Order: sequence, then structure tokens, then C-alpha cells
Amino acid sequence: MSGLIGRKIGMTSIFDENGKNIPCTVIEAGPCVVTQVRTEEVDGYSALQLGFDDKKAKSSNKALEGHFKKAGTTAKRKVAEFQGFEEEFKLGDVITVDHFAEGEFVDISATSKGKGFQGVVKRHGFAGVGQATHGQHNRLRAPGSIGAASYPARVFKGMRMAGRMGGKKVKVQNLRVLKVVAEKNLLVVKGCVPGHNNAYIMIQK
Repeated sequence: MSGLIGRKIGMTSIFDENGKNIPCTVIEAGPCVVTQVRTEEVDGYSALQLGFDDKKAKSSNKALEGHFKKAGTTAKRKVAEFQGFEEEFKLGDVITVDHFAEGEFVDISATSKGKGFQGVVKRHGFAGVGQATHGQHNRLRAPGSIGAASYPARVFKGMRMAGRMGGKKVKVQNLRVLKVVAEKNLLVVKGCVPGHNNAYIMIQK
């Protein structure tokens, strides 16, 4: 679906017309420059490649410099493809936060916060086994049995165990757009979105 690249600024809350306090996330959405136009004839599919957030020219190699020069823009830090635009855009066009409207719903994807190596209670929501009394002293947050002994004599694939948590691509669907601040390129959506503050996120209609 069509969309924009943005940056997560942080969370806050606003009051609706009924006085209800709604938690929301503020996103800097665009402006994004069309850096490449994919067509059915050349590429086999139609899509727009968008670039977001300027970076220093010395941080780009010659190939990237030439790529952005074709679009008549400066080097960009983040590039992504989006499909399903109803409007016709050409190379070098700028798409702003006006692409979205208040009240519509969007899907947002980003890389979730990395939590490092975590146990099963935090990673999978285990309750912990055993009691805190009767001589038990160090098994409160243990996973318990991970398989039988003589048969099957192995641990099945996919067993939920301790390990690295977070740092994966996550998509949150159907977040309502509460406010569009066009002059500051800001988008306010209901609820939370994945990623740390200042993380790049993909916003899709």
C-alpha cells in the first residue's frame, strides 16, 4: 500500500472532545522525495522508491550519489519502496504528510527495541514454576520441563526458551490518525508504535 517513511519522535497523550485522555505517538512523516519510479515495462511491477532524511554527501559512494542526482535531490539516509499510489508521481517529486488524513487508519512497521538476552518470564510470559516455600530457593523464574528423557530424547524445534529478545521487524496494524500537522510534517497516531525514539518507521495506508 502507499505510504511514507517517517521518524518516531516519542509518545504523549491528548484529550478528545469527550475529555478522554488518549495515549498517542508523534511521528515526523516526510517530506519524502521520489528517488526512483518502478514500472511494469522495465521492472515487472509498479512502485515508488522514496528517500527520507538528508545525509552528508561524503557518506555516500559514487553509485548512490549518481542515483540521487538523477532525482535532483541530495543523498538520503533511508530509502524504501511503496506500492499502490493513486496519484501519478515522477522522479524528484516531494510527498508530504498531507498524503494522510485525520480519522483514517494506517499500518506502521519498524525494528523493535532490542532487549538483549532475556529469560522465559520476560520473553514469553511464563508464570514461573514451583512455590516460594518448601525448600525451593532458585527455580521461581525457570522454564520447567523442556521435554521427556528416554523418548523423544531430544528438545523439539521451536521450544520457547531463554534467548535474545527484540530487535526484529514488527508491524502494528490499524492505528487511527488523530491529527495531521502539515506545517511541521507531524503525524499523531493513537497508541504505540515499535522502535526507539528517532527510529525510522514505515507508515502505510
